[in-house]
Amino acid sequence: MLRDSLVVLYLLSLSGLALYGLLGLFTLWQFWRHRGDVERQPAFDPVDLPPVTVQLPIYNERYVVEQLITAVACLRYPRDRLQIQVLDDSTDDTTERAAALVARYQSEGLDIGLLHRERRDGYKAGALAAGLAAARGDFLAIFDADFRPEPDFLLQTVPLFLDEPELGVVQARWGHLNAHSSLLTAAQALALDKHFVVEQTVRHRADLFPKFNGTAGVWRRTCLEDSGGWHDDTVCEDLCVSTRAVLSGWRFRFLPNVVAPAELPSTASAYKSQQARWAKGSMQCLLKYGRSILTSHNQSRTARLYALLTMSAYVSSCLVLLLLLLQLPLIYYGVRPSSWLAALGIAGIGQPLLFILGQQQAYPDWGRRTLYLPALLITGIGLSVTLCRAVLQALLSRRHPFVRTPKWGGGPPSQPYGLPFDWIVGIELFFAGYATVALGLAIARHNYGPILFLISCMAGFLYISVLTLRERRHY
Repeated sequence: MLRDSLVVLYLLSLSGLALYGLLGLFTLWQFWRHRGDVERQPAFDPVDLPPVTVQLPIYNERYVVEQLITAVACLRYPRDRLQIQVLDDSTDDTTERAAALVARYQSEGLDIGLLHRERRDGYKAGALAAGLAAARGDFLAIFDADFRPEPDFLLQTVPLFLDEPELGVVQARWGHLNAHSSLLTAAQALALDKHFVVEQTVRHRADLFPKFNGTAGVWRRTCLEDSGGWHDDTVCEDLCVSTRAVLSGWRFRFLPNVVAPAELPSTASAYKSQQARWAKGSMQCLLKYGRSILTSHNQSRTARLYALLTMSAYVSSCLVLLLLLLQLPLIYYGVRPSSWLAALGIAGIGQPLLFILGQQQAYPDWGRRTLYLPALLITGIGLSVTLCRAVLQALLSRRHPFVRTPKWGGGPPSQPYGLPFDWIVGIELFFAGYATVALGLAIARHNYGPILFLISCMAGFLYISVLTLRERRHY
């Protein structure tokens, strides 16, 4: 009886993972269908450009705030129609650093101001909402602290709105300032390139619930206000407001050739914090808008299903853990999966193909960059514990503080922003040991089917846990 129950759980977890693999194949097909779509760049007269407010939400960013403000101050746009808001919630010397630079640019005639809040109510969403109340622009460009927009960013994005009144959001692609500083950042770059170059292109061109990524994008103010503005009841305020805008009928545009460089998290702890926030926020939005998406009359059935599956995609981390936990008892009972289950495994090729496609579309040296795919595999598995916990927290908890991702602005600073020690590293070490025991038993029983999966799990959990502990000792 126990053996049969374990087999059923195994089949369910494998089928769930295969479903998200099929989602990757569907995305690949949609990309191929829309590969010839051309993003029109309209001609414009500078006198027709509308007023724009650039918003910079920051919180304790002493190592990057000056670079951010300097980059934004270099944006080429008519000065009489450009406003810059530094939305500062900091509790350290970031405020003084920002204020000094703001005063300098004010003396040069730039319309730039510092809005400092003593209380961080609503976190980033609250800061953006406070800034909106004082904004004079008809359009709002948003950049997080680690971004360095190119000087022509606004000239490549804002004109798209001029003759498309139904266009609510223009999103640019994220670039990477430190993609090859470590295996960890190289893996992150692969993951983000897949999302932007392939998935975002498909979402926008195929009209499959496009979304704003929280930064490096421009909002039409009337779209933002019509969609209800910024809500602070999820930790992914960007996905939250994007979903409402799509449900309200606004159109989105993604520009894969407009790239805004940004810093990738340099440490495992920072990366886990970022990914946990994204996983939790995605599940929160699924719970908040799942019914509305399912019953929406403005979207096709395909778009609605795509939205629900992508919002729930972090559940795959829980399925990976379940699949690993089942290995030891299944090997012990001598269960060997039937050959027909290989068909489910074929679906898993969808996601790796998307990673490769993302590199091929974005870089001339894409072949060399794909050599980091194994690092991405073990990093993704190693994050499963963190992501699964975030999913469960979204489902079971009502308290969800916004945990920022520390930025370093280049090399390791003398006094980096630290994150509190997370006991989850002990669970990661447990899973590494569990995979090792299961691997040993599989070899002893000559059951070679799960060996590659078990090696990947052992390497992934060891890599993330050891990296986290090493960083704890040094930083």
